[in-house]
Amino acid sequence: MNRIVPLILAVALFMEQMDSTVIATSLPAIARDLGVGPITLKLALTSYMVSLAIFIPLSGWMADRFGAKRVFRLAILVFIVGSILCAVSGSLLAFVGARFLQGMGGAMMTPVARLVLVRSTQRSELVGAMALLSIPALTGPLAGPPLGGFITTYFSWHWIFLINVPVGILGYILSGLYLPEVKSEQPPPIDVTGFFLSAIAAAGTMFGLSVMSLPALPPIVGAISTAIGLLTGILYVRHARQHPAPLLDLALFRDSAFRAASLGGTLFRISIGAIPFLMPLMLQVGFGLSPFQSGMITFVGAIGALTTKFFAKRVLVFAGFRTTLIAAAVIGTVLTFVNGLFTPATPWAVMAGVLLLAGFARSFFFTSVNALSFADIPDSMASKATAMSAVLQQMSLAMGVAVAGAILEIETRITGTALTLDDFQLAFMIISAITLVSVIPFLRMNKDAGASVSGHRTPAKRRAEKELEVAAGK
Repeated sequence: MNRIVPLILAVALFMEQMDSTVIATSLPAIARDLGVGPITLKLALTSYMVSLAIFIPLSGWMADRFGAKRVFRLAILVFIVGSILCAVSGSLLAFVGARFLQGMGGAMMTPVARLVLVRSTQRSELVGAMALLSIPALTGPLAGPPLGGFITTYFSWHWIFLINVPVGILGYILSGLYLPEVKSEQPPPIDVTGFFLSAIAAAGTMFGLSVMSLPALPPIVGAISTAIGLLTGILYVRHARQHPAPLLDLALFRDSAFRAASLGGTLFRISIGAIPFLMPLMLQVGFGLSPFQSGMITFVGAIGALTTKFFAKRVLVFAGFRTTLIAAAVIGTVLTFVNGLFTPATPWAVMAGVLLLAGFARSFFFTSVNALSFADIPDSMASKATAMSAVLQQMSLAMGVAVAGAILEIETRITGTALTLDDFQLAFMIISAITLVSVIPFLRMNKDAGASVSGHRTPAKRRAEKELEVAAGK
């Protein structure tokens, strides 16, 4: 396998994934400089996610029309420009607009990077490549908070964004030198109606969920926005069934492997979206730790994610997608539940050990589910599959934060008190139940599903192949 391609793509994705979370710990400092409150500034987080939701569906068509490599490199440049504008922003409006521009670049980077990887990698090598590409998705959100706290404390919040400039320029140069030319195609004319419907549906839902979980605006605004998003989503489904070339093709769900990976992955990602929101808050509010201390504890999970790439291929050859995904989801469920048992008396080493194992299990899950999504998808549908997967991923992560925020809000309303450690513990236990539900779609899969990618063969299939070999030898 050519490792340079997934590594270049992974560096760009790490920049995008980390930047989406690094701002969280720096909000108070940025708010002071811009002369607004931290809650108001959370609109910058929302604008970034809304931008992702609007432009991700367009990424597949753009890659087909103009070439995946060209679009990926352009996305890096847009992200760099957005980062510079964030650093020099002098008002709330300018900062929110710059974050929206960053989101446009990020919306193209993530799915198009996956498309470049799928089209330039043999299916038998896809697991190893996806293992490398999955690392930034797991380490970025974990690295963001401690890095943001460190830069803001010892330097200036402006460097959170300026550091993207040299990294982005390096990625732009290396991608020009080493990424393969993925030829452009002549896709059907863009589905304009579908674009507007999907944009309103995704943006409305993402904005609504963000407002409800991060109350920068009245909760009723979030509820109305979410309702509009869901209603428009229903209209899009009706439109997509009638359009000959919809922007987000629902025909992808006819493939059993893609359907299981999408449904199971979405449910699992809800917990992934909730954990980076709950854990730092529990460590700071419930345990009384500083933001930097809590960030260093949660960062241990990134180490577990990094080690997966050494074992993923072997495990999938031995166990197959079905067994690996079920085991990873169950282990992830147990470890998420254990998070709810932490107390200030729990040794840091024990907490770090649990988070390390959790990072290991989650990385196995995402490496497997990302590869399974493309196991049986023809190359002609790869661009649509990457766009659909990216939309579902962003929606589920936003849902995770919203669900976690809603749980804490309901608990405080019931008790009539401020947040306590008991509230966070119960929230982790509820989230673990959602994680367990993600197992269900994989229970119905065949044991040899995606075998062309995993290399796994069931005992019955191995016997049949041996019998064929013997017969051929005779």
